[in-house]
Amino acid sequence: MTLDSTLHLVIVPVLLPLLCGGLLATIKQGRHRLKFALSYGSAVALLANALGLAALADGSWPDGIGVYFAANWAAPFGIALVADRLSAAMLVLTAMLALGALHYAQPRWSRIGVHFHSLFQFLLMGINGAFLTHDLFNLFVFFEVMLAASYGLVLHGYNVERLRASLQYIAVNLVAALFFLVGVALIYATTGTLNMADMAGRIGALATGDIGLLKTGVAVLALAFLAKGAMWPLGFWLPTTYAAASPPVAAMLVLMTKVGAYVVLRIWLLVFPEGAGEMARYGYEALLWGGMATIVFGAAGMLATDTAGRLAGYAAIVSSGTLLAVIGYGQASLVTAGLYYFFASTVALAAFVLLIELVDRIRTPAAALLALTAEAYAVEDTPAEPKGKGVPATMAFLSLAFAACALTIAGLPPLSGFVAKFGMFHALLNPEPGAPAIAGSGWTLMALVFASGLVAIVSLMRFGVRTFWTTDTVGPPRLHTAEVMPVAALLVVSVLLTVQAQPLYDYLGRASAGMHRPALYIDRVLGTPPVPGPAHPGEAP
Repeated sequence: MTLDSTLHLVIVPVLLPLLCGGLLATIKQGRHRLKFALSYGSAVALLANALGLAALADGSWPDGIGVYFAANWAAPFGIALVADRLSAAMLVLTAMLALGALHYAQPRWSRIGVHFHSLFQFLLMGINGAFLTHDLFNLFVFFEVMLAASYGLVLHGYNVERLRASLQYIAVNLVAALFFLVGVALIYATTGTLNMADMAGRIGALATGDIGLLKTGVAVLALAFLAKGAMWPLGFWLPTTYAAASPPVAAMLVLMTKVGAYVVLRIWLLVFPEGAGEMARYGYEALLWGGMATIVFGAAGMLATDTAGRLAGYAAIVSSGTLLAVIGYGQASLVTAGLYYFFASTVALAAFVLLIELVDRIRTPAAALLALTAEAYAVEDTPAEPKGKGVPATMAFLSLAFAACALTIAGLPPLSGFVAKFGMFHALLNPEPGAPAIAGSGWTLMALVFASGLVAIVSLMRFGVRTFWTTDTVGPPRLHTAEVMPVAALLVVSVLLTVQAQPLYDYLGRASAGMHRPALYIDRVLGTPPVPGPAHPGEAP
């Protein structure tokens, strides 16, 4: 038996940014172009690798799962990296956002401060590792690598506001890391393993006396994930951090917020399915109602703020709450729609946080004061004779890009946000065969998703009116091509998600179906043997 050569691609998303980040740290800070070229080339290679993993998971590997044993130690004793349809799709999304953030940062943000590109590569290593790892301890390691890099990036180009926000962000995540370790220790004490597949196989046979301690450990661990995933009331830190971070870092924070929801989805579907004995569907109700409370909190925050950065933060909270509620509802077809919503909302929010800085260049203090005064005192505009003044190209781009982001975030037609919410409503109204009819919690979830979309469009259009209807007081802003291209590219991706919704839905449907069959993961991870060493003379091969 020999190792399938394609399985080596599984380690590349971790190994490549690790090596690239170490190399970049040795290059002098003044060599900006070389550092950008290496960092950007790494992101391009990661995108190509992720696309290859997606193709292999969907076509070549048995059951769509590729298992790679670091140092050739078999599970559950060694480090297992597992690539399937979902993790490969997450790697594709990560690489796309990384390319956009790096391209945007190249003219200015990457030149401020020290080691931006090194920290960015280590951030990618942590995110990719979290998507691929299959045991809780290494998940903790990758989380901490991701967070340690993000601490430096959030502080990048620091000012007083950014320093305050970063201290809050660091403090929250250090507490979450403590909960993570305590939860992992309690789970290991009861199950004797941290490998997710091995844990899923052992939970059903646990003694009754160990169940209480296991539930405590899982609850503590969930607090760590849900703090990172911004579930109410644990997500208070997020709007401040989004508003203070530099645009390319904020774009990556959009994805990092979703990593917590991804880990919850991965662990809960694998470890706590219907056949897990007393632990079957443990915590699903808490995820459902906690997710819906998070939607309410995020929507209220969007109405209450008039700052674009905080508006993006509360929109991310609404998105995260929707995903957590979808997971808690526990229906495979709804998970498929939720995964599509995951991609659509992440791309739109990343484009929006990059766009904010460009839009703010037309919001001079005088223009902002004029807009707020007119709204506060109900000043009416008197219709005047049209002057025939053309809209500058930069203003046209900014306004159209803002409208596209607003439509997608709010879930209005014709872009991918509408397709995602329509898919969730269709799944809720059409339960799977043999499942009970839609319950009160399903109607509540539908109402909240619909209402949060209305709140989002009201809040975003209010910001748009204040911004774009005061352009008579300012000239068109100057935009760098490297800043415009990432926003335009992400919006093109959003359009492609709409045009190619059916193929992507089918792919995510297969990913969801695989995750709802945990026995496949258990058999593939625990049943894959290590590669035998070379035979010595006189020994059987």
